[in-house]
Amino acid sequence: MAEALELTAGGRTVRVTNPQKVYFPERGFTKGDVVRYYLAVGEGILRVLRDRPTTLERYPDGVDGESFFQKRAPKNLPDWIPTGRISFPSGRHADEICPDEPAAVLWAANLGCLTFHPWPVRRHDTEHPDELRIDLDPQPGTDYADAVRAALELRDVLDGLGLTGWPKTSGGRGLHVFVPIAPEWTFTQVRRSAIAVARELERRAPDRITTAWWKEERGAKIFVDYNQTARDRTIASAYSVRPKPHAPVSAPLRWDEVGSAVPADFDLATMPARFAEVGDVHADMDEHAFRLDAALELAARDEREHGLGDLPYPPEHPKMTGEPKRVQPSRARKQPGA
Repeated sequence: MAEALELTAGGRTVRVTNPQKVYFPERGFTKGDVVRYYLAVGEGILRVLRDRPTTLERYPDGVDGESFFQKRAPKNLPDWIPTGRISFPSGRHADEICPDEPAAVLWAANLGCLTFHPWPVRRHDTEHPDELRIDLDPQPGTDYADAVRAALELRDVLDGLGLTGWPKTSGGRGLHVFVPIAPEWTFTQVRRSAIAVARELERRAPDRITTAWWKEERGAKIFVDYNQTARDRTIASAYSVRPKPHAPVSAPLRWDEVGSAVPADFDLATMPARFAEVGDVHADMDEHAFRLDAALELAARDEREHGLGDLPYPPEHPKMTGEPKRVQPSRARKQPGA
């Protein structure tokens, strides 16, 4: 049996089993490398996850093995890791882990968790998000450079609504922008705000940006995935390792870096050095809590003046009041009476 590794974080020791197990064959990175990575960026990822119910994306045999999302806290959860109870759209609930110290992140990484998916709420109030998360998702025919252009336009839209966003790479081809908000609005209101922001972006660049939920209608554009703000939808956290062969990570960026940085700059090997040099470039994010009044007023004006109401929810979400039919346009045209 491979010798275990013991790492200390925040005064607590975490035992890492099978540290030599290869998780990323293409790069040769091991389980031990992953856990040591999270130790190196511990201060940053703990800020991101602290007190947030968090789903674990686990790859216990590495990126070439089977994987699964673990929403409910594992049965062997140590008593020093708290949980938070979240409710799904179905009405069911689950107790998810809520890391509140660096050792909790290492403990999850020892289970094969590569990517952490925190809810946009804190465990003491799971009904009111404290982040508006905007996902800029390149569609076929577009790339990261197109997402960058959209992000810079998004910054201007947010500024006009009295909001400030903190950008990060997704770890793939896209960009995420998170806005810290006061926890005064429901998931429905936060999603409505995201739709309003997305539509304003689409108006400014209709040839490059889309809010179309159905893929057949998107074209070669950047899709603003407003449904990432729906209840039970989460986005990979900053500093999370992504399950791709080259071991990229989701990297927090300063706005002055967005135009020059590329996703390939940030991986399991390079991020610890960056973190040691510049620290957590989003460290001040939690000092702010913006209001959504202007975004919600924009949504109301869109509906009042342009007849723009709700947009489709994800397929597994219960039907919502005012939501249009969840039938892709090509199928709807074939239905009798269409």
